[in-house]
Amino acid sequence: MSPTARDLLADGIARLRDARIDTPERDVRALLAGAMGIPRDRLSLELSSDVPEAQEKTFRQMLAQRSSRKPVAKILGRRLFWDRWFEVTADTLDPRPETETLIALALERPFTKLLDLGTGTGCIAVTLLAERPGAQGVATDVSTPALAVAARNAAAHGVAERLDLRVSDWFANVDGTFDLIVSNPPYIALDEMPNLAPEVRDHDPEGALTDHGDGLSAYRTIAASAPLFLTPGGRLLVEIGASQGPAVAEIFEAAGLDGVSIGTDLDGRHRVVSAHSKGQDAT
Repeated sequence: MSPTARDLLADGIARLRDARIDTPERDVRALLAGAMGIPRDRLSLELSSDVPEAQEKTFRQMLAQRSSRKPVAKILGRRLFWDRWFEVTADTLDPRPETETLIALALERPFTKLLDLGTGTGCIAVTLLAERPGAQGVATDVSTPALAVAARNAAAHGVAERLDLRVSDWFANVDGTFDLIVSNPPYIALDEMPNLAPEVRDHDPEGALTDHGDGLSAYRTIAASAPLFLTPGGRLLVEIGASQGPAVAEIFEAAGLDGVSIGTDLDGRHRVVSAHSKGQDAT
């Protein structure tokens, strides 16, 4: 007799608890809904349903992966970000809710042309273009496989024709000027890597996590070149680690950027440093 969804849910929660996963209930619900091919919010309506053998097998394989600390998003191959689903793979950083802080700040002011440095899944550029239908964008990454994921996400959300994806080491293959430059660069210091959660350390691309130095080299590179690519008064917004606000702000000020400020996420932690180029004040 096939188990019900309720049976599998209870079994899965117990297994993830035994594996010391922090959020077993939430994770099992996401995995079971994925295995059954239904939206997560419909799972409660299907708890009495028998689960076919093939779906049960898929679910148990997913449980084994999660028990070994593979992130749910990497198991399912997708992550919800700013109310949109984005494809994620082993070649891309798993989008974090904290990055939505950067989106919110970027959307506070108008922009017509944006540049996203180190785009990964494309979640930042795609989201901003989806929210601003009149804008155009360029997104770069050194990883060709990551850009392929970004291209699929751009197509899925209807912005592919407005997003130019380029292989580029920061500004190396970029031309023109932009009224908004954004980036979520690698900011984990090399000596901090061993302390990361296994879900991050073992499953996100190392090059998207660390600069193999002090965690600040990307900000130095971005700040040094950004004034050349910003329109007068154009804005620069970068995500940072929670302890990096003052250091990144100092880097931006030393590069001659104006209006340097540190934004916080919903938990009150430093999350974004913003600035604008000299000239007309950003409005």
